[in-house]
Amino acid sequence: MARYLTVSAAQMGPIHRSDNRNDVVERLINLLRDAAAQNAELVAFPELALTTFFPRWVMPVEDADEFYETEMPNDYTQPLWDEAARLGVGFTLGYALKTEDNHRYNIYHMVDKRGQDVGIYRKVHIPGHQEYEPWREFQHAERRYFEPGDDFPVWNAFDAVVGMAICNDRRWSETYRVMGLRGVELIVIGYNTPLHYAPDPSQDALQGFHNALVAQSGAYQNGTFVVVVAKGGVEEGVDSLSDTLVVAPSGEILARSSTRADELVVADCDLDWCR
Repeated sequence: MARYLTVSAAQMGPIHRSDNRNDVVERLINLLRDAAAQNAELVAFPELALTTFFPRWVMPVEDADEFYETEMPNDYTQPLWDEAARLGVGFTLGYALKTEDNHRYNIYHMVDKRGQDVGIYRKVHIPGHQEYEPWREFQHAERRYFEPGDDFPVWNAFDAVVGMAICNDRRWSETYRVMGLRGVELIVIGYNTPLHYAPDPSQDALQGFHNALVAQSGAYQNGTFVVVVAKGGVEEGVDSLSDTLVVAPSGEILARSSTRADELVVADCDLDWCR
């Protein structure tokens, strides 16, 4: 008998600096409800899904505190937790975390169908730079704002072996391989990817190709489903990729987004296919 898991990748359109968290969380809840109406059991939200992609600016790190969460759930996000538990739908949520001892991480947080924590992943491959670089049209200063994680754990959840990764992690074969060796059956990856790559603009036209290439190869080489979910569109003047995918263990794309806005991409994943 097949083991099916219905997964929904909840792509998001832009979040601007002026947008408040209450409005953003309401968008997340609307996506969650729509996914539940399509029988989704797990909803994947993107990287940094609560705020704009703030590493595009260089500022004193303490001035960026407004973009970090210090606990989760909190007053803003508790309604998302409550609605997920009411609907019986789990989710993964990307956000910036500042710990009590002042460590800062790019986080992916997995929650089960009862609204209980499954696990937290800390982004390992931190791209970009640390100091202001005037030759860039916009900054990509993630190394200023985040410390790297050091592992790719997997969790037994949703009757599956599930792992998480974030954005630049998807470009490295080790990401998939470490989880593959741990028996992973589903990898969820949230991202924010500008279409313009300042160090080598010749790659700008290849952003969608590279996004699919690494997801498909990672899935095929490790016999796992891979979900990559975007926050894209033009955000604070920066045009970003909106190419949300669900990829099968065969490397085939099962479902793909067609807009640059908030959109659900839903697929029924037969987890036994991973064998």
